[in-house]
Amino acid sequence: MHADSGNAGNAGNAGNAGNAGNAGNAGSPGNAEIVEHFGTTDDVDVLVLGGAGVDTIVHVPELPLPYADSYMIDGGIRARAGQTGDFVALGLTALGLRVHHLDFLGDDPEGDLVRALHREQGIALTAIPQPAGTKRAVNLVGPDGRRLSLYDNSRGRPDDRFPQDTLRTLAAASRHAHVSITHPCAEALPVLREAGVGISTDLHNWDGENPYHEAFAYEADVVFVSVTALTDPEATMRRIAERGHAEVVVATAGAKGAYLLTGGELTHIPAAAPPGPVVDSNGAGDAFASAFLFGRLGGEPPHRCAEFGALAGAYACTVPSTDSAAMPRDALPARAAATGR
Repeated sequence: MHADSGNAGNAGNAGNAGNAGNAGNAGSPGNAEIVEHFGTTDDVDVLVLGGAGVDTIVHVPELPLPYADSYMIDGGIRARAGQTGDFVALGLTALGLRVHHLDFLGDDPEGDLVRALHREQGIALTAIPQPAGTKRAVNLVGPDGRRLSLYDNSRGRPDDRFPQDTLRTLAAASRHAHVSITHPCAEALPVLREAGVGISTDLHNWDGENPYHEAFAYEADVVFVSVTALTDPEATMRRIAERGHAEVVVATAGAKGAYLLTGGELTHIPAAAPPGPVVDSNGAGDAFASAFLFGRLGGEPPHRCAEFGALAGAYACTVPSTDSAAMPRDALPARAAATGR
């Protein structure tokens, strides 16, 4: 299926098939030949590419953190599975969509955490062997929920590529593909476009200038970006729409809400009130994207999709950074009704 609209229905999740065994050729220079699969590859609502990894969470007394020889961390230091692709897959699955996640994973403790998260949450996964190891980062989280992320850039190789046969098979079975900006997802964009599947991406804190992000920005039909590093968010949004395929561009602005560009019209989407105390902003953008895509695949207009995103993003801010949780399907319309959205 290639439709990027229409009613998603009450779809079950894709990951209850257990372990389907190890099969397939990785097809990438230097990669091992065994591709690990579990969960179904049939009738996928959203194929999530990239963004699988582990974050080590450190709660610090303030950000920026003043220099000191050492700090005592009262809340402990904890590693948990969940980077951008994991959180989007988790959010979509919690909203009842059938999801398949494709990425590189190492044969290491971090990879085991990612595999366990997908099995526990019923998210289908295809893991390409990564000898360099599973992606990882350290997140310093301040008392106000803001974070500073330190990414380990050694967990990948320039010649990494998704196996073409695997990518084409999954794309052919999917209604939509959400593409993380992690390497080597840019190389997959032409294959997804050729397959006719709808494409979305999140540029995160793009400054509007870094050329690495441009392939994602101009190839996707739906583009999410944070205003954090943009000097002129509206100009960047319009440039994305004019130069690329984007039908919708969304710029998220944290507590100030978001900005929606569609059909040449720019609209402000007010922020939603969090349903509890704000403890961490980690994953809020991924939650926004998940709920937006849920609405889009269900045939909702862009403004309504953005309102869904605002509600889910606010909910994510109430979830501790050490947890992996997402707004469930029945809670989204309830929150929308309760807040008058």
